[in-house]
Amino acid sequence: MKFNKWTVGLAAAGIVTLPSLTRADQPNMVQTMAAGTTLSGYVDVAAQWNLGTGNANNPAYSFNSTGAGSKADGFNLNIVDLVLDKPLDETPWASGYHVELGFGPDAGTLGTDSTFLNAGDMGVRQAYVTLRTPIGNGIDWKVGVFDTIIGYESTSGPNNPNYTRSYGYSAEPTTHEGILASYKICDVASVTLGVANTFGPQIGSRNTSYPEDSKTWMVATTLTAPKSWGWLADSSLTAGIINGFSAAVPMGAANPGANGNLTHYYAGMTIATPVTGLKAGLALDYRHPHDSIAQDDTWVYGIYTSYQATEKLSMHLRGEYVDDKAGLFAPQGALTQERLFEVTYTVQYDLWKNVLSRAEVRWDHAGNGQFFGGNTAGAPTRRNSVMFAANLVYKF
Repeated sequence: MKFNKWTVGLAAAGIVTLPSLTRADQPNMVQTMAAGTTLSGYVDVAAQWNLGTGNANNPAYSFNSTGAGSKADGFNLNIVDLVLDKPLDETPWASGYHVELGFGPDAGTLGTDSTFLNAGDMGVRQAYVTLRTPIGNGIDWKVGVFDTIIGYESTSGPNNPNYTRSYGYSAEPTTHEGILASYKICDVASVTLGVANTFGPQIGSRNTSYPEDSKTWMVATTLTAPKSWGWLADSSLTAGIINGFSAAVPMGAANPGANGNLTHYYAGMTIATPVTGLKAGLALDYRHPHDSIAQDDTWVYGIYTSYQATEKLSMHLRGEYVDDKAGLFAPQGALTQERLFEVTYTVQYDLWKNVLSRAEVRWDHAGNGQFFGGNTAGAPTRRNSVMFAANLVYKF
């Protein structure tokens, strides 16, 4: 068996053992010395071209940097994602863990760096202990740092239908530090409950005004259509609420704006269709701040369609409308009450083994002002932004 330099280096450090490194059913994972632990991850790179001159004010969706760190008109390393994982087995008192580390600009942008350590382009994506207690059908626990329980899209780019993130994802919390309990009621219904320090994502963050009794709580439930529903089988509906303290602006500050105490409501649906390979999705995000004098609510409505044309070829279309009174996505100096539209079309063709390859075009439109372009931050010159991107992700 031939091993690459990365694997040999891990073996030399005593992290992995060379005999029987891979399993037949999962050839892309490395078996470590801790029984049942696997090493996996991905490398995410892209090239991006924004039409027009001046990129001081690119659309402000997640991981689309502006200014000196702009991804526009160039080649980009987005993130290197490394995962050590020992999932729960089927035993009543099972235990495991999950550690996911990110390296690169997107890891730094995520903002999970500890309050005691700022590592720049490095971050903890997730790090938690998993436990099971044999109560009823079994309660599965996560204790540590984990992804949020709501949203149509994931922080892990390869899991999304499109390369760029939606405004819905950009308005949502991404990561929490706390405890999470998941319970499968039956084959068609499950529920998740959790308590965290804050909305996140920063590790070690607290509401310094009321650290003892000010926590963030969350709940979500998912319903899945049974096989007996015919072509609607495996369609799903998820609804969730996250309520608590956002550490971006301390509670009691003179101008908490869209931060302070927040409640985020989410509902999302994935719908199978009678057409083979065609699925549709709907998503609604409503973000309500409690400590703002103005009614700075944000509504994001999203619609998704995905079509698996062949084994290797798929096409994905997303459309969104944003009604944003908080100015979450407005450039500096622009109107704070936004009306935004975006349409994204992505073609994915898996030509190489283990490589996700996709081409994407995205159009963002500001309905009530000039939000994009310009050579100076705070001085946008355009109402429209058009972007072309090519994205490659190698998964190992």
